[in-house]
Amino acid sequence: ITPKTKAIIVVHLYGQPVEMEHVWQLAKKHKLKVIEDAAQAHGACYRDKPVGTLGDAAAFSFYPVKNLGALGDGGAITTNDDALAEKLRLLHNYGSSKKYVHVVQGNNSRLDELQAAFLRIKLKRLAQWNKHRQQIAAFYLKNLFEFEPEISLPLYPDYLKPVWHQFVIQSERRDELQEYLKWNGIPTMVHYPIPPHLQQAYKNKINKSLPVAEKIAKRCLSLPVHPALNKADITFIADSIRKFVDIRDEIYL
Repeated sequence: ITPKTKAIIVVHLYGQPVEMEHVWQLAKKHKLKVIEDAAQAHGACYRDKPVGTLGDAAAFSFYPVKNLGALGDGGAITTNDDALAEKLRLLHNYGSSKKYVHVVQGNNSRLDELQAAFLRIKLKRLAQWNKHRQQIAAFYLKNLFEFEPEISLPLYPDYLKPVWHQFVIQSERRDELQEYLKWNGIPTMVHYPIPPHLQQAYKNKINKSLPVAEKIAKRCLSLPVHPALNKADITFIADSIRKFVDIRDEIYL
C-alpha cells in the first residue's frame, strides 16, 4: 500500500467469497475503498451477507458461461452509494445525462434489451442452479477427501456459502490427471495456466516473485460442476479420479 493506493479489489474467484474481515480492517486503517470482483460469484454469501454488498461497489459478469449468463457479453455494477451510481450511469451511456447532452466522456456499456430479458428469466432459476452446483461440490468433497494430499480439495469455513462457478482441485500430477480424465471422456480445464504477473502485458510492471500463485497455476484443475450434471455423471468422475490415484499407488508399491 502506497500513497497512490485508492482501493482494494477482492476477487471472489471460482464463486468462493473472499475472507473479508481482514480486508475491511485494512481498508479502514488506510481509508481505502473496497471493490468486489464478483464476476463468478452470483448468489454467494459471506457470513450471510450476499456478495455484491460487501464493499463500496461490485462488478458482476453475465458472460454466457457464468452462473447467471446472458446470450453474449454483459455485466452489472452494484453499489449503495447514490453519487457513485449516478456517475456510473453517466459513464455507461456515453457520459450522457439526457439525449445529446454529454456531461463527461463515457462509453457505450449499455446492456441491450434482449440480454436483459433473457437474464430476467434466468434470474428466477439462479438459486436452483446454484443449489445444484453446491450439491455436486458436496459430493466431490465427500468422495474425494480420502485422496488428500494427492488430490487437494477446495475446503472452506462454514460461514462461507460458495456457488461453485468452478470446482478446482490441485495435484502435483495435474497434467497426467487431466490427460487420464480426457481419455475417459471427462472434460476439464485449467483456470488459470499463467498467473497475471507472468503475462507479457505486465512483464515490466510487476517484478516481484509470487511463488504461491505460480505453484497453484501448475497444480490446479477444474472439474465439471455445471447444473446439467446428474448423479451418474459425478459418480463416474469421482470413480475415475479414484482409479487414477489407485494406479499411481500400484506403480509405487
